[in-house]
Amino acid sequence: MPSERTEVQVRPGVEADLKALTDIYNHYVRETPITFDTAAFTPEERRPWLLSHPEDGPHRLMVATGADSQEILGYATSSPFRAKPAYTTSVEVTVYLAPDAGDRGIGTLLYGALFEALAGEELHRAYAGIAQPNEASTRLHERFGFRHVGTYREVGRKFGRYWDVAWYEREL
Repeated sequence: MPSERTEVQVRPGVEADLKALTDIYNHYVRETPITFDTAAFTPEERRPWLLSHPEDGPHRLMVATGADSQEILGYATSSPFRAKPAYTTSVEVTVYLAPDAGDRGIGTLLYGALFEALAGEELHRAYAGIAQPNEASTRLHERFGFRHVGTYREVGRKFGRYWDVAWYEREL
């Protein structure tokens, strides 16, 4: 049964969000194959990641909060796709939700705000890698116009098994 819909606000991420954002990410590190990190992070270890997403430019961090509680329900990011200079007009995007925040449209709100913020940037393509299986993420990306461009088979090993990653792209 879907969770009850909640009034949600989306805003740029700030330094004060670091602990909550780290807690959300660590859930996926410890409990799921959705990220291929295998060891949990401290907030201090995640600080460089947070600082690499300023309030403007092509690399953004958008945070969803409860309108009343200000509890962080999830976040979306655009990050460098690859380090080489010719890739600067491409970004990799992702969404992570708090474990109890699914089925409420929060991922859709986050991506809507992220892509709106990126609209004025000199970007050409967005890419998303989705560890398989992950039907919810696949549906979210397809809803935003991403199309499947290929799958890396058994590219990551976590929890004693290999996982595929499906790659999706969208023109910006």
